[in-house]
Order: sequence, then structure tokens, then C-alpha cells
Amino acid sequence: MEIFYTLQGEGAWAGNAAHFIRLAGCDVGCVWCDVKESWDTTGYPSLSASEIIKSLENNSCKIVVLTGGEPAMYDLAELTFALHEKGYKVHIETSGAYPIKGSFDWVCFSPKKFKKPVTNFGFCANELKIIIFNKSDFEWAESFRKEVTSDCKLYLQPEWDRRDAVRDSIVNYIKSNTDWQVSLQTHKYLQIP
Repeated sequence: MEIFYTLQGEGAWAGNAAHFIRLAGCDVGCVWCDVKESWDTTGYPSLSASEIIKSLENNSCKIVVLTGGEPAMYDLAELTFALHEKGYKVHIETSGAYPIKGSFDWVCFSPKKFKKPVTNFGFCANELKIIIFNKSDFEWAESFRKEVTSDCKLYLQPEWDRRDAVRDSIVNYIKSNTDWQVSLQTHKYLQIP
């Protein structure tokens, strides 16, 4: 769908420069999705791994984030191999609704209630990021905490449009459950594209 260079706004790598490769196509259907135009695959170019890498070579940043849509809908082995060959660290942001195919240096697992993750997906996650929309999402978060390894980073992130409504609940939850941290969409606060 698009390739752009910016700062990672969320999670463990927030504040770091990164290339984003947004893949079109998603059947998860999150009601709060801020890139609903990524759900449909029509009208977007199909690029080879070498064409993608060529578009990244204008600066020294070596972090690439594959996002979507739902990037795990695709076999990413060829692309991730080519990126690694050029020295890039490859991250993926996924709901876990599909097994990932490719080699990744960082896996951000953000499960959604709209399409259940594949069994045991959490074992490959470096980061578990749960979007908090309402109070029942804390229980949802804990159900996935049991599925990740002990070194997986745990994040609760307010859904952007409900950030004021859920802020106090998130703060209080983290104060009582100190393994969790807050993740904010800093790119939205700072208006970074």
C-alpha cells in the first residue's frame, strides 16, 4: 500500500526512526482501525523485494517495520530474507490471526477480538500490545499474557478515540499489575505522519 520513513510511534521501539512497509489487505476488521483503506488490496502496486529495498536506500536507518492491514496474510520469507541480506532489522506488527512466514527480528503481537489469533502465536512474540477500548479488555490482555514468554514486553495501549475515557483505568491497572507498561501513539500526539 505504501512505504514511508518516519519514527515508530508505539510500543518498545517508540521514538526510533524506521521504514514502514504497509501491506494492503486485512480481514480482521477492527472497528477503531485508523487505516481502513488498507483493508482492500485493489488499486495498490505489487512490488518485488528488490524494488522495495531500492526505495529504502536513501538514508542510514536499518529498521524496517512490516505492517498493514494484516501483513501476516502474506508469505514474507523472500522479502525478509532480502532485507536481512542488506543488513536491515525486520519488525512485524500483526494480530496473530495468521502464522507468520519469514524471518523477523521483532514481533509485535496485538491480538484482536474480531479475529482470533492462531493457537500458540504468542510464543514468537517479543512484544504483546493490547488495545484498551473498555474495561473487559484487561481480562482479554491477561488471557494472552499467559501465552507469551517471560521476556516478552507487555503493553496496554489506549484506543485513540477513547484515550481520555480509559486513561485512569489503564494507569490504575498498571499500578496494580506492574509487569504491564503503557504504550501511547506518540506519533498522533506529536502529529508525525
